Amino acid sequence: MMLSRLTLGVAILAAVVLFLSGSGTRFGLWPFPTGFMLLKWAAYFGLAAAAIALVGLIVPKLRAGQGRSFAAALVLGLAVAAVPVYWMQAAGQVPRIHDISTDLDNPPAFDAVLAQRGDASNPPEHGGPAVAEAQRRAYPDIRPLVLPLPPADAFAHALRGARAMGWEIVAQDAAAGRIEATATTLWFGFRDDVVVRVAPTEGGSRIDVRSASRVGVSDVGANAKRIRAYLARLANSAD
Repeated sequence: MMLSRLTLGVAILAAVVLFLSGSGTRFGLWPFPTGFMLLKWAAYFGLAAAAIALVGLIVPKLRAGQGRSFAAALVLGLAVAAVPVYWMQAAGQVPRIHDISTDLDNPPAFDAVLAQRGDASNPPEHGGPAVAEAQRRAYPDIRPLVLPLPPADAFAHALRGARAMGWEIVAQDAAAGRIEATATTLWFGFRDDVVVRVAPTEGGSRIDVRSASRVGVSDVGANAKRIRAYLARLANSAD
């Protein structure tokens, strides 16, 4: 009985560490490298609990009277370990970049958000040709959106879309066709900067978007995903 309860306790500990890894970072209890370290330890605890539970379920002498606790530990341990393992695999499938733009020749520049970046470790300037080439290879679908709307209407549409995405609007300039905003990730609370540029083009308006992480070398594809979601929203809801 003692072994099964101990194993289940380790699985529960893994779940708690997993929760704290992101929430503690989000609420400023520790820096994000500590959060990532906790994420790794959650995987270790989860896998250890699952391994012991599996042995307990296989060995009849251990399983007797303890099957339910071992089964619960196995399921919980694997579920916890699956989260960091998934993120590790996802990180390995995308380039180690954190700045994505629909215009790689002339990326929209950040301005108003600069005052809010604090001690962000990533510079606000675009990484240049090397980053652009890595993006082209990994995300060839990230391109400008052209809408059959005059610039004023396209700007209003882009602003509504930014608000619908849940972004914090930092600045809006209809005359310049610029929107600057900050997007906060759900779990770790990372704050990523977004700039939207609306310009006239043949047949309507061209919308460019740039999304960049303030910290971290790799964004695990988050900025590309954000731009895709935003442009899809604009395209699907355009008048």
